[in-house]
Amino acid sequence: FHHLTLCRTEEDILSLFSSLQGPWSFIYYQASRHSLWFGRDYFGRRSLLWQFSNGAGSALCLTSVSGYSEPGNQWQEVPASGVFKIDLKACATTKSLSLTLFPWKYSCTEKAAEETCINGLDQVSKDLPSHVCVMVNESKLCLKAPVIPLNKAVSEAPGECPGTNISNITHAASVETLQGFLAEEHKKEIVCQFIGVLNEAVKRRVLCLFRDQDQETREAPSRSHKKAHVAVLFSGGIDSMVIAALADKYVPLEEPIDLLNVAFMMKGQTKDKGTTKRRTSHEVRLDLLCSPETCQDPDADTGTHLSCFDVPDRITGRAGLKELEAINPLRTWNFVEINVTLEELKKMRNQCIHHLIYPLDTVLDDSIGCAIWFASRGEGFISNQGELKPYKSPAKVL
Repeated sequence: FHHLTLCRTEEDILSLFSSLQGPWSFIYYQASRHSLWFGRDYFGRRSLLWQFSNGAGSALCLTSVSGYSEPGNQWQEVPASGVFKIDLKACATTKSLSLTLFPWKYSCTEKAAEETCINGLDQVSKDLPSHVCVMVNESKLCLKAPVIPLNKAVSEAPGECPGTNISNITHAASVETLQGFLAEEHKKEIVCQFIGVLNEAVKRRVLCLFRDQDQETREAPSRSHKKAHVAVLFSGGIDSMVIAALADKYVPLEEPIDLLNVAFMMKGQTKDKGTTKRRTSHEVRLDLLCSPETCQDPDADTGTHLSCFDVPDRITGRAGLKELEAINPLRTWNFVEINVTLEELKKMRNQCIHHLIYPLDTVLDDSIGCAIWFASRGEGFISNQGELKPYKSPAKVL
């Protein structure tokens, strides 16, 4: 805030927010210019909502979180298209609401910058009510985006003969094909650069957290009683496998790593065939995720294998666990089986999840929100000498 108060021009404010790293959102009243600034980072990683009301009580409301609102007056996410400015004095004079957009830009060419402005304007305008006007700032000022356009083609090194083109590699590429691709030093160097950047990101994430060394030394717990500080939302897919393997390089060896694996009860195959009854979207979502048929009560005998939770992510998760144990057999890998029944899904969706993802409400938002919520809660079972025991992850870094 102190740096914001020192900004004298629009360029100063944009330069300040262009220099920020990490997630952010803000609402700032610039008293000297009677202007209201607001926005969020390039990836929209912090919540910021707006609500427009028309009529006698016409108003703009901004907030980081919100409860439900009346139909026709819904909260919406502020687009992460750039930073917005409202000239409050001009609005009071014209009796209308006008937003000025300062979009993100990642290219120095004039044509690309113009396209960025147009695309940002279109994205913002499509969901605004008719009485709200939005325009790109007259000076065509932009924020500097923290990313560059993704390069989907790996160029050949100067003087190098054309080799394996990654676009020609099939989805089921063999080890030999990939080794052939990496045999070219130029391409191998690019791959190593990417791994280096990802390495550094994971290293910062798992090491920059509080560890009470004095208490650990004083209590001297055995390795089996050590608490995990780091957990991975783990499906056994390539993304979570790479993250877990990289975390293993930097998390102290005596610390366990929790692998949080969510399984929603599998849908029965015989029920509701041929039905034509119309159902709500939430009922459809529940049906897609799970059904209680053929599944025993998970609390009845936690040591019994629950086949109704053998969903694809559970199967690939167990396979991934074996690979990680082979990579580092000295590490304690806590494979946490988080089994979610239909009843619990309904209950927690209504109590917590639906409110947390609001105002987003698509099937994809709901499905991802449920999976992440149950995974990050960390309550499930771990195998102890072949027997499943209740477990709650103490990890604070996910």
